[in-house]
Parts: sequence; structure tokens; C-alpha cells
Amino acid sequence: MEIIRFNSQIKELPLKVLFSLEHLYREVEKYLEQPSHAYHEAAQNIFKKISQYPQLRSGIEDFDEIQQYEEPITMLTDKLFPGPLLTNEIKALMVPFQFHAFRLTTRFSNILKNAGEEFEMKISGFDGDNFYQMACAFILTQYYKQPFHFNRPLSMEIYDKNSGIMRHYRLLLNADFTDIIKTDKAPELTQDDINEMMLRGDDLDFWRSKMPPESYIFKGFGIMNLYDATTEVIISQLRTLFLKNDENIFDEFQKNLRILFGIKDLQVGYSAYNTKTEQVLTSFMNKESQSLFLDKTDTGDYHKMFCDGVNCYVLQQSQTLAIPDVDLYAERIGHNIFSKKLKAKGIGSILLAPIQMDSGEMQLLELASPRKYELNSLNAIKLQDVVPFVKIATQRFLKERENVIESTIQENYTSIHPSVKWRFTQAVNSFNKQKAAGVGMPVLEEIVFDKIYPLYGQSDIKGSSTARNHAIQADLEFQLSLVIDTLKKVMTIRPMPIYKKLIFRVNHCLGNVKDGLKAGDEVGILDFLKNEIYPVFRHLKTLGPAFSQPIEEYMSHIDPTLNVVYKERKAYEDSVTILNEKLSAVLDQRQEEAQAMFPHYFQRYNTDGVEYNIYIGDSILENDGFDLMYLYNLRLWQLETMWDIEQKAFELRSEMPHPLEVASLILIHSNPLAIKFMMDNKQFDVDGAYNARYEIIKKRIDKSHIKGTNDRLTIPGKIAIVYSQDKDAQEYLNYIEYLQAEGKFGEVEMLDVEDLQGVSGLKAIRVEVLYQEKKGKGEKVKLNGRQAAMIEA
Repeated sequence: MEIIRFNSQIKELPLKVLFSLEHLYREVEKYLEQPSHAYHEAAQNIFKKISQYPQLRSGIEDFDEIQQYEEPITMLTDKLFPGPLLTNEIKALMVPFQFHAFRLTTRFSNILKNAGEEFEMKISGFDGDNFYQMACAFILTQYYKQPFHFNRPLSMEIYDKNSGIMRHYRLLLNADFTDIIKTDKAPELTQDDINEMMLRGDDLDFWRSKMPPESYIFKGFGIMNLYDATTEVIISQLRTLFLKNDENIFDEFQKNLRILFGIKDLQVGYSAYNTKTEQVLTSFMNKESQSLFLDKTDTGDYHKMFCDGVNCYVLQQSQTLAIPDVDLYAERIGHNIFSKKLKAKGIGSILLAPIQMDSGEMQLLELASPRKYELNSLNAIKLQDVVPFVKIATQRFLKERENVIESTIQENYTSIHPSVKWRFTQAVNSFNKQKAAGVGMPVLEEIVFDKIYPLYGQSDIKGSSTARNHAIQADLEFQLSLVIDTLKKVMTIRPMPIYKKLIFRVNHCLGNVKDGLKAGDEVGILDFLKNEIYPVFRHLKTLGPAFSQPIEEYMSHIDPTLNVVYKERKAYEDSVTILNEKLSAVLDQRQEEAQAMFPHYFQRYNTDGVEYNIYIGDSILENDGFDLMYLYNLRLWQLETMWDIEQKAFELRSEMPHPLEVASLILIHSNPLAIKFMMDNKQFDVDGAYNARYEIIKKRIDKSHIKGTNDRLTIPGKIAIVYSQDKDAQEYLNYIEYLQAEGKFGEVEMLDVEDLQGVSGLKAIRVEVLYQEKKGKGEKVKLNGRQAAMIEA
């Protein structure tokens, strides 16, 4: 009889262990005393044989002798090992606390054979001290009848060389066939002693003093049952794995899934899709994960990638799909891109498990095996316990990614301006104090700054709508002319009346465009090309090189993304981009200089040009120190900066595909007002009905006219300074006089502004900008006509 010895590291125990079948002897004797019992005769035969081995009853201390008693042991324990269950149960007799196992079931023996010759049986997570205390707890429970439980689960890992994975087993011990006998070495324990032992659970020396080594006798045997807990252990490990805030978990995830599915070379992949736009995404679960079949270049419409079944069942209905035979799948659906990629990767079977994210993305967990039918609809059920953890981890990853994006946006675009950050910090600290004090509904304070002076300016691209329309018109004229030329070339190869009719239609569209674009013309022309011209072109391309060449020449002028001629529009938009970036750079640089002079709040917006708000005053400062001198300084700075912006726009005209011009405006508001941080749009706005008039003027003034004329107030080459009080006009005229002396400004006009809706009585100073044209290392002042000559003189 084979005896399996555990690598248990047990040094000493409070028990002297004797292997005994005393309880089974008693069982046989019970049947001997019942002549009418069905087992009486069998018990007589058994007793004749086992009575020859009294040592099996009194107890064996040398466990190596157990092998000598295979026949009586087998005879006595047959009832505990039913024949039909030997190939199913993982079971053995054992000597408790010594972990010698024998009489193994067939299944247990096969498991150990598959583990290999080098394998050693070892209980996980226990050392000698653990077993000493566990034996003490057993004595307290069995002998002293104390409700003391040492319920730490026993487990072991056994390698399976057939599958190449380590399997996890739970170990259950049945000690019903045991007795505890107290010796003279053991002090009699009082209830106080036992209570003290429970209080001092980590003091092993104290426990040894109350239960010295071998002070009790353990007599009997145990039954060891193992059950395969690999699935539950792996799921538990996966739960722990995905609770980690760590991107470097994908390799561990793959190892666990290999054990769960019993496939040593299982491959795990991950991909993402936007089911609203039906596009393949490039955002995976983390930086380590990648798709098993998608390449980084595989973006765009996923309908082109998958068959209708995958699109519908997986990506629309969010159902897990098993393809157990990739070759058969490819034959049935006709070798699409997806099946070709699977075959190219050597995939024999695959599982696709969709995970619907709260963000609307569909994340796809991919499991693949190189062999057919190893992955199928039956073992796909295992993913039901895995997918929730993957979803939680992925949701966290996506949220963290969103937070990074949000913080980047906050940092670069909508961050709180440093000049007022102190006030926001103050409000947050107050809010946290309310929460700490147990306030039921803590409220964030409103951020309001009183008695501050506003400055507003803008440099707007003049005639931007007209320029954009001209660009669209030019592109459409060119595209329609290309269509006509293409059709004429086709007619020289094969004349057909239908081509003449199409040329007539295109000429009609071209005439309408030349007369001027009206609302809906652009959309109508593009629909006409899409529905009537391009189907003809697609057909012509199939007729051979002679027909396809003019079509290809036409397509060479078409933007591949927008499917239109995009030359003039691109030139215009590039010009707007160049102008916005350069003007913003000038303003930002000058703003840094202004902040160094005196701190103030600054907001810049990019439209067709630049627009900005400035607020300065005592309440914006964390510490006092404001004086009106700083307001006057900032107003002069604003006027100088406006000239810098105008000068940069003038210089850029030679660099831009479209020579755009700007028209600049400054709005003066002498009376202090209040501004409030609006939580809905995350920016400051004026506070109060009276102050709202300032915002109304800002929105309407740039489109206003000079009173009594149709002439616009803002025009290229001049800066309009709008005011309502004469003292403000005098202040700015002084600034202008100073800048005229520096050769930056020319003629000055004093104008009345037309009445606006809800606003009247506004006036304006309009001053001419003297641009300076750079020549070589020096700068020579240059202006058109009289002003240039006057400055040079």
C-alpha cells in the first residue's frame, strides 16, 4: 500500500499521534451483537481476520509500519470507499497532524501521477507554528468541549502536466474517527486558562506552557477529501487582480484565464468599438493589452471588418460569441477580412465577449486557441464570472483616462486664472470645514468680486463671412469645371447623348454658382454630384484605362476626406488659423508683462480673431494694494498691445494664403462693477442687472455703425475706442498723443455711435494705425499715402 508523505515542516505538536482503527473495530463488534442484522455474518468473517492485528486497535506510532497492514485496513475501510466513487472522489485515509496519506482513490492516484515525479505534497500557507496552534484548538474543541474554531481553510496546489497548469484544491478533513487522551504531562486547564489562551492567540510560548509537546494522545485516523477549487480560486484571484490600480496586470490576467480554461497557450486580447458611430477605436484596457486580430491601422467602419453575424450578435446585441472552428466559419461566411486575419494569426477557435461601458464604448474581450473546438459555447459560460471584474477595471481605467484628459483641458484651456485661485481655494476649504463639522447640506460659496474695473478688446477678422463664401464659390466653380472637362474627355472616346445631358446640367449649376451662392446651393450641388455624376464615374472606371484615366485625373483634385475640391477653403481656413495663433501669441506674451506689473484677471477667446476680458481691482487681490494708477497703466498697456496686434496682422498678410485683415475695438467702462463665477459655464460674468448693460454693449458694438451713416464703426487700419463719458475720451486722447509721438498712430476721428437696442449715447474715438514695415535689420515706418510720407519726413 502506497503511502504519500506531505512536506509539512511540522517540528512538534501538543499531541502524540497514534494511527488506530479503534472506531471501525467497534463498528464490527456492534454487528456481531446483532444476529438478525444483515451485516452480522459479514462482521463475523471480518472480525476473525482483524482480530489477528491488535496493534491496529491499540495504535501504531511508526507510520512506516502501516504498509504491512494493507489487507485488514482495506477490509475495515471498504465501506468508506464505495467502488463506484473511486474514479470520481479525490479521497484518502490519513494520519492527522502528520499528513501521511494512504489508500488513495483512483482519481487521487491519477492526479498525483500527472503531477510528475518531482512533485511534493504541501499544504499552502501553513508552517509548524500554525499546526501547533491548530492541534491545540482541536484539543480545546474535542476534549474540553470549547466552541473554539480554527477555521483557516487548507489548500494545496498540484501541477497537471497534461494541461500544463497548476490546479488548486481545497482540503477537507474528517476527524470523526478520533479520540483525544490527556496524559500526566498536560496540566488541567481551567476556564480562566482557556480564556487567557484565547486572549493571547499570538503568544505561542504561552500556548506551549498550557499544552506542552506530546502532552495529549491523538488516537485514530482521518479521512482526507480534496475538491478541485481551481475555478473559484482563479475567480477570486481575478477579483483581487482587478481591484489593483495597476495597468501592468494583463500578463497575470492571461495566466489566470489559461488556468480557468485549462489551455496552457490561451491567448487573450482586447479591442474597443464605438457602436454609435460604428467605428473601430484605438483605446484598449491598458497599455499592455492589444487585440488578437486588429492592427493599429485598423480604424474606421467596423462593418467592413466583421460579418453581419458578429456585427449584430456581438456589437449590437452584446452577446458572447463562440467560433469553435475558424476554418468552417471562413467557408460559411466567404472569407471576409475578419476570418482572414484569424487564419493568418493561426487561431483555431475564438471567443468574443462584449463588455458595454457606461461611456457608450463597446470593449471586446478576445480569447483564442490555436486548436479547433477548445473554445466553444459551453466553456464560454466561464466568462460570466470574469466579465464583471473586467468591466469594473476597464471602467476605472476609462475614468482615469477621462480624468487625465479633463485635467489636461483644465490646465491648458479652462484652468482657473492664477490671480483668483486664492479665492477658489478659500471657498473649497470652507466647504470642507462644513462637511467636517457635520453640516447636513454643505454649500460652496459663490465667487464674487466687487468694485472691479473691466477692460474689453477685440481684433476681429474683417469680412470673414464674405471671404469664406468666396472661397466656397471658387472651389465649387473649379470642381464643376473639372466635371465638365472630364465628361468631354469621355465623349471623345465614346460619344453618347447622356454625357451631353450631364454637361448641360453641370453648366447650369456652374452658371448659378458664378451668379452668387444662395442658401442651400452648396448642399444641392454636392447632392447632384453624389447622386448623378459619381455613379457614372464609378461605372466608367470599370471600362478600362482609357475611361478610368480622366476619372483619376479628376479625383486627384478632390480631397479624399471631404470628397470635394478643398483648395480655396483650405487656404482661407489656414489663413484664419495662422492669424489666430499669431495674434494670440502676441497677446499672451504682452499679458505676461502686464501681470508682472500688477496682478489682474484675464480671459482670452479665439473666434475669427482674438477677444479678451480684463478685470482689475482691490477685491481680486488676496492682499490689499490696488490703486487707480494701475488701472490707468493697464489702459495704456491695452492700447499699446492693440497696436502690436494690428502690426502683427499687417506683417502676416504676406505669409497667409488669403491676405486677411483685422478690425480692432476697445470698450471703456469707467464705473466699477461686480463679476461672479458662473458654475454652469465655468467662467466669470458680470453680476447684477445694472452691470448687464456692459455685456449688452460688448455683444452689439462691433457690428454698429457711425450715427447717421451706413459706415461701420470698426474698419481695418483703425482702432475704435468706444466710451460714454467725456473724461474717458480725454484720458485716451492723452494716450494716443503719446503713441503718435512714437509713430504708431495717425489721424484721430471723434464719432457718435448709432443707438443700439437698449443702449444709446455711446461715442467713439477712431484712431489710424501706422504700420511699420521691416526692411533688413532696421525698421522703417511705412503708411499708405500721405501718412507714410509724413512719418518719414
